[in-house]
Amino acid sequence: MVNINRILKGSNGNAWVDGDLLASLKSIEAKIKGEFSDHNFCGDSATYSSFDGWSGEGSITMSKIDSVLWKKVAEAYSSGVMPDIKIITCLTDKATGKSERVALTGIVFTEFTLVGFKAKEAIEEEFPFKFNGYEILDAIA
Repeated sequence: MVNINRILKGSNGNAWVDGDLLASLKSIEAKIKGEFSDHNFCGDSATYSSFDGWSGEGSITMSKIDSVLWKKVAEAYSSGVMPDIKIITCLTDKATGKSERVALTGIVFTEFTLVGFKAKEAIEEEFPFKFNGYEILDAIA
């Protein structure tokens, strides 16, 4: 039977960019997409796939309370030199105290909004990114 108290909630998660906590984080997602080649053979109607590699992409959404990440990305685009960025995420099971932690490396932010605001609306910033490395630091068993 499922222990309803063990269902993980995003409110129990945190993320750090280069060691700095993203205190206004609303959501983060990182996905890996496999790259495959298809192979077909005479006399066999099945299509076989072989693994060629993978690509990683994701997005960070934050309430805007400061310019720390925005400035880092803006300076990288202005200078043409992308810094070596690392993101660490942690999602904790409050019932057991155990956490699922992942490190993402080779982060490149692929776009950012230089200016964007509307009257009487809270400002959110979205930072789409690509990554080329990951490590599972902890898993919840």
